[in-house]
Formats: sequence, C-alpha cells, structure tokens
Amino acid sequence: MASSPLRLIKTSHHTRSISLPSRPSPLTIGVEQQLQRLRSSQEASTSSHCHKLNGLTDLYNCVDDFLQLPHTQKALSQLRSEECENEVLDGSLRVLDVCNTTRDVLMEMKKNVQDLLSSLRRKKGGEAGLEDDVKEYLICQKKLNKTVHKCVEDLKKNEKKHVSFSLLEEDPNVVAIVGSLREVNAITNSIFKSLFFSISHPRKNSWSLASKFMNKKKVASHGEETECFNSVEKVDAALSDLMCSKSCKDTQNALKQLEELEMSIHGLEDEVECVFRSLIKSRVSLLNGLNH
Repeated sequence: MASSPLRLIKTSHHTRSISLPSRPSPLTIGVEQQLQRLRSSQEASTSSHCHKLNGLTDLYNCVDDFLQLPHTQKALSQLRSEECENEVLDGSLRVLDVCNTTRDVLMEMKKNVQDLLSSLRRKKGGEAGLEDDVKEYLICQKKLNKTVHKCVEDLKKNEKKHVSFSLLEEDPNVVAIVGSLREVNAITNSIFKSLFFSISHPRKNSWSLASKFMNKKKVASHGEETECFNSVEKVDAALSDLMCSKSCKDTQNALKQLEELEMSIHGLEDEVECVFRSLIKSRVSLLNGLNH
C-alpha cells in the first residue's frame, strides 16, 4: 500500500452503473496494483504455482491493510444493500472454503505418495504385493480426483454467476470497494482452478494405467516420451514402467519421481497455508467493517 493517506471520492448524485469505473478509485489503488502484478504472473507461462500462490498471499495482505483503513471501514459501515453485503460475505467465504479444501487435498495427496514411497523402499521391484500397493495408490488418487473436479465445477459455476442487484443508491466508495473485492475473488478462483488441474490425477491415464500394468504390457519406451509431463504424470509413467518390468532401474526411477512429487506437494502446502492465513485476516477485517 502507498504510504500517503488515501482520500475519499466526493459523493456523486448522478445515476451510477454497477460496473466498475474506467479509472480505479484512489481508495482501492493499492489493491489494483497488486491485482495487476498477479495478472501478469498468471499470464507468464514460466510462473510456478508456488510463485502465484505467493503473489496471492501478497494480494490478500494488501486487501487486509486496505479493509482496515478508517475510510474503508466507514464506507463499509454505510453499505445499504443487503444483497451487496451478502455477495461480499459469500465471496469471502467461498474462497476461504476453496483454500481449505485445497489444504485437505494436498495433505491427503502427500499421505498417499508417502505410503507408496514407504512401500517401494521396503520392497524390491519383483516382490509380491507391490502391484496391490500401486493399485491402492491409484484408488486413493481417484477419490481425491472426485473432490478436485467437484471444486473445479463449483468454481466454474461461480464464474458464471451474474449480479442482478443495483448499486445505484450506494456511495461511490462502496461501489469501488465491492468492485475490487470481486476482482480479487475472480483471480483467486482462477489461480485455485489452475492449481487443481495441475495436481489432479489425469482421468484418462489413471485407470488405463492400472489396466495396462495388470495386463503386463509396456505403455511406452523411455525414448518415445516426447510430452512435457507434470509431476503427477511422471509418477504415472514411472509406475507403469515399474509394473511392466519390475527392474531395479525402474524401481529407482519410480522412487525418484515420487520423491519429487512429495517435495512439490510440500512446497504447495506451505504456500497454500500462507494464503489461508491471509484470507482469515482479511475476512475478519471485512466483518469488522460491515459491523462497524
């Protein structure tokens, strides 16, 4: 946030649209700047999910500072529309729920990976029971997929929702605040949706993989792999090779890919936890403003 004090816009008596003004309100300029940084990060193909989540934490820390400003608290306390208040509160609660679900998914996903790692470290490639352990891993991942895909569908539904109530009687500062919070929720949903896609077990691969290794057929040779697999897909490919060959080399490769996936999940967990704490703080500040 800029260190200089933020001034209120003079109250206008003209008819106002629900849409955002072409220029951001001085009251919301700090949030707009953080949003622009995060949008740029979203557009950059080289930006990792950890980097985007870190940017999301910065955004919500800025939102929290913004919501605690006396001018913001005063504007929120003067909000007249019950529908508008409900939208702001519901939006805040939805992103908090999505973040909390993400924490649970990552925790369960890491547990599944650690269980399989433990099994692979105890057993040699051709030892009995290894196939059952891999199948159990796939079953657990499929259950997590259901949660992940439900979250994605819920996020898509939220994106399609249209606001039908009017802000014509609201102070311009309230219109600016609500507009900024909508933008914050929108980019939050976008980042979590992208994250869900990256951690989900590919539907088209998971059960075809189980079928292939149970039929003892090689999926593809290492030399034929031309796609840039993500961490989950690399684990799939490594487990498929292991179940077909049960060689020490493929056992070591499976261990390596699982360990890398475990590290990736751990990094995401740390960042999501930071986002969650920032979300809690900003929601408390929002409630204080509305109840001021």
